[in-house]
Amino acid sequence: MDLVAVAPTAKPPVCRIIDYGKYRYEAQKKEKEARKNQKIVDIKEVRFSSKIEEHDYQTKLRNVVKFLKAEDKVKCSIRFRGREITHAEIGKKVLQRVIEDTKEYAEIERRPRLDGRSMIMVLAPIAKK
Repeated sequence: MDLVAVAPTAKPPVCRIIDYGKYRYEAQKKEKEARKNQKIVDIKEVRFSSKIEEHDYQTKLRNVVKFLKAEDKVKCSIRFRGREITHAEIGKKVLQRVIEDTKEYAEIERRPRLDGRSMIMVLAPIAKK
Protein backbone atom coordinates (compact mmCIF):
# COMPACT_ATOMS: atom_id res chain seq x y z
CA MET A 1 0.00 0.00 0.00
CA ASP A 2 1.17 3.48 -0.87
CA LEU A 3 0.14 7.04 -0.01
CA VAL A 4 -0.94 8.57 -3.36
CA ALA A 5 -1.83 12.24 -3.99
CA VAL A 6 -5.09 11.84 -5.95
CA ALA A 7 -5.81 15.57 -6.33
CA PRO A 8 -2.64 17.53 -5.51
CA THR A 9 -4.03 20.86 -6.81
CA ALA A 10 -7.10 20.82 -4.51
CA LYS A 11 -7.21 22.89 -1.34
CA PRO A 12 -6.30 20.93 0.85
CA PRO A 13 -4.56 18.28 -1.29
CA VAL A 14 -6.35 14.91 -1.36
CA CYS A 15 -4.36 11.73 -0.66
CA ARG A 16 -5.35 8.07 -0.40
CA ILE A 17 -3.77 4.89 0.84
CA ILE A 18 -4.02 2.53 -2.16
CA ASP A 19 -2.03 0.03 -4.20
CA TYR A 20 -0.18 2.37 -6.61
CA GLY A 21 0.38 -0.26 -9.32
CA LYS A 22 -3.34 -1.05 -9.47
CA TYR A 23 -4.18 2.70 -9.49
CA ARG A 24 -1.82 3.33 -12.42
CA TYR A 25 -3.19 0.33 -14.34
CA GLU A 26 -6.78 1.53 -13.97
CA ALA A 27 -5.83 5.09 -14.99
CA GLN A 28 -4.15 3.78 -18.17
CA LYS A 29 -7.22 1.64 -18.89
CA LYS A 30 -9.54 4.68 -18.60
CA GLU A 31 -7.25 6.75 -20.83
CA LYS A 32 -7.14 4.00 -23.49
CA GLU A 33 -10.95 3.72 -23.45
CA ALA A 34 -11.32 7.50 -23.85
CA ARG A 35 -8.91 7.46 -26.84
CA LYS A 36 -10.89 4.65 -28.43
CA ASN A 37 -14.15 6.60 -28.26
CA GLN A 38 -12.91 9.90 -29.69
CA LYS A 39 -13.61 10.82 -33.32
CA ILE A 40 -10.75 12.17 -35.40
CA VAL A 41 -12.08 14.94 -37.65
CA ASP A 42 -10.37 15.34 -41.00
CA ILE A 43 -10.42 18.51 -43.05
CA LYS A 44 -11.06 17.89 -46.74
CA GLU A 45 -10.42 20.67 -49.26
CA VAL A 46 -12.48 21.39 -52.36
CA ARG A 47 -11.18 24.06 -54.72
CA PHE A 48 -13.57 26.12 -56.75
CA SER A 49 -12.88 28.66 -59.47
CA SER A 50 -14.50 32.05 -59.78
CA LYS A 51 -15.38 31.21 -63.42
CA ILE A 52 -16.76 27.74 -62.65
CA GLU A 53 -19.30 26.22 -65.04
CA GLU A 54 -22.54 24.63 -63.82
CA HIS A 55 -21.59 20.97 -64.28
CA ASP A 56 -18.20 21.43 -62.60
CA TYR A 57 -19.93 23.22 -59.73
CA GLN A 58 -22.43 20.36 -59.29
CA THR A 59 -19.62 17.78 -59.27
CA LYS A 60 -17.65 19.66 -56.62
CA LEU A 61 -20.82 20.25 -54.60
CA ARG A 62 -21.50 16.49 -54.60
CA ASN A 63 -18.02 15.95 -53.17
CA VAL A 64 -18.63 18.57 -50.47
CA VAL A 65 -21.91 16.87 -49.47
CA LYS A 66 -20.21 13.44 -49.48
CA PHE A 67 -17.48 14.69 -47.13
CA LEU A 68 -20.02 16.34 -44.82
CA LYS A 69 -22.08 13.13 -44.65
CA ALA A 70 -18.89 11.29 -43.65
CA GLU A 71 -18.65 13.85 -40.79
CA ASP A 72 -15.50 15.55 -42.07
CA LYS A 73 -14.97 19.29 -42.13
CA VAL A 74 -14.72 20.83 -45.58
CA LYS A 75 -12.47 23.72 -46.53
CA CYS A 76 -13.84 25.44 -49.64
CA SER A 77 -11.34 27.67 -51.37
CA ILE A 78 -11.17 29.82 -54.46
CA ARG A 79 -7.79 30.71 -55.92
CA PHE A 80 -7.80 33.95 -57.89
CA ARG A 81 -5.42 34.06 -60.84
CA GLY A 82 -4.07 37.16 -62.52
CA ARG A 83 -6.61 39.97 -62.62
CA GLU A 84 -9.45 37.87 -61.15
CA ILE A 85 -8.57 39.29 -57.73
CA THR A 86 -10.08 42.63 -58.75
CA HIS A 87 -13.48 40.91 -58.90
CA ALA A 88 -13.39 39.02 -55.61
CA GLU A 89 -17.16 39.50 -55.25
CA ILE A 90 -17.69 36.88 -58.00
CA GLY A 91 -15.79 34.33 -55.92
CA LYS A 92 -17.78 35.33 -52.84
CA LYS A 93 -21.01 34.66 -54.77
CA VAL A 94 -19.79 31.13 -55.60
CA LEU A 95 -19.06 30.43 -51.91
CA GLN A 96 -22.42 31.91 -50.86
CA ARG A 97 -24.06 29.55 -53.33
CA VAL A 98 -22.21 26.62 -51.73
CA ILE A 99 -23.50 27.74 -48.32
CA GLU A 100 -27.07 27.87 -49.61
CA ASP A 101 -26.82 24.46 -51.31
CA THR A 102 -25.35 22.71 -48.24
CA LYS A 103 -27.36 24.35 -45.46
CA GLU A 104 -29.13 21.09 -44.50
CA TYR A 105 -25.81 19.24 -44.13
CA ALA A 106 -23.42 21.88 -42.79
CA GLU A 107 -22.98 24.82 -40.51
CA ILE A 108 -20.49 27.55 -41.24
CA GLU A 109 -17.42 27.36 -39.06
CA ARG A 110 -15.55 30.16 -40.82
CA ARG A 111 -17.24 32.63 -43.18
CA PRO A 112 -15.71 33.35 -46.61
CA ARG A 113 -12.66 35.55 -46.11
CA LEU A 114 -10.03 36.81 -48.52
CA ASP A 115 -6.57 35.58 -47.57
CA GLY A 116 -3.95 36.80 -50.03
CA ARG A 117 -4.99 35.55 -53.47
CA SER A 118 -7.38 32.97 -52.05
CA MET A 119 -10.84 33.13 -50.52
CA ILE A 120 -11.36 30.44 -47.91
CA MET A 121 -14.30 29.21 -45.84
CA VAL A 122 -14.74 26.17 -43.60
CA LEU A 123 -17.93 24.11 -43.28
CA ALA A 124 -18.53 21.70 -40.41
CA PRO A 125 -21.10 18.89 -40.38
CA ILE A 126 -24.21 19.51 -38.32
CA ALA A 127 -23.81 17.82 -34.92
CA LYS A 128 -26.21 14.94 -34.33
CA LYS A 129 -28.35 15.06 -31.21
